Amino acid sequence: MKFSPCNDQCSKEGTHCTGCGRLHSEIASTKQIVQSAVAHIKLHEYDNPEEFVAAISKSILKKLQKPA
Repeated sequence: MKFSPCNDQCSKEGTHCTGCGRLHSEIASTKQIVQSAVAHIKLHEYDNPEEFVAAISKSILKKLQKPA
């Protein structure tokens, strides 16, 4: 499945957003991930949140390349 980002045409009817086509449950879990990262950044008072986000992105992509 290919990820489809939000395009600001959100809907809450049915099981899927008519804007991006993602499941509402997927959207909710993605929001939780983002909220957790934001809370972490605020807790540690990072002055360079963009570097933290870039490092996390790199780490996630590296782990996805490893065989299960």
